[in-house]
Amino acid sequence: MNTSTQPTITAVEIVYEDDVLVAVNKPNNYLIHHSNYARNIEEITLLEQLQQQLGFPLYPAHRLDRKTSGILLLLKDKNFVAPFQALFTNNAIQKTYYAIVRGFSPETGKIDTPVKNDDTGVYKDALTNYNTIARIELDIPVHPYEKSRYSLMELLPETGRMHQLRKHLNKINHPIVGDYKYGDRFHNRMYETQFNCNYLFLHAYSIEFIHPLSHQKIKFTADFPEDWYKMFTKFNWQQP
Repeated sequence: MNTSTQPTITAVEIVYEDDVLVAVNKPNNYLIHHSNYARNIEEITLLEQLQQQLGFPLYPAHRLDRKTSGILLLLKDKNFVAPFQALFTNNAIQKTYYAIVRGFSPETGKIDTPVKNDDTGVYKDALTNYNTIARIELDIPVHPYEKSRYSLMELLPETGRMHQLRKHLNKINHPIVGDYKYGDRFHNRMYETQFNCNYLFLHAYSIEFIHPLSHQKIKFTADFPEDWYKMFTKFNWQQP
């Protein structure tokens, strides 16, 4: 069971701000807001943290899982939420994620398995394109093998279903390291004991879209959390 606690941060990184929009680099292990889905979690939410930090409320245009880090778009006025949400529902936005996964993943491909909503039980079409950026084999045994293998994957989802990337990578037998729901407990435990890392290695790196109000093309990127740089150095992987 994952017993990790909420990280202590002094401030959330503001990637961009204008009169309408605030883009932030969401830390690991932060709920965006309280919800029925996370009703048993009583920690401060990202929206509460940002209101303390900035002095005004914000309204999310989309969501990231609690354990996923990276770029998140928020609006200063709830009346602006609908046109930004439409970018996501109309697939008019390009998102790039990175993940560290178990095993040697294929060079490139796509996953189009429908994804079930855990709340409603309804399956919806989902599509994730991917590329493998780097691989490594370690002389560290992980049950049932004498060595362990990992890949760094670039993920390009064309839909945004709940837990889509985590479920899709599990479906192709390359679950994300640090995923305590859909992942491999033996590899998760190895990262905890060998590397002192117990967060989900899934990061929303960039987002690109046409601003629905200014009509300008915008791209935001979010720097990787500290654990990622530890792995980049240890595995001799070049940062994407």
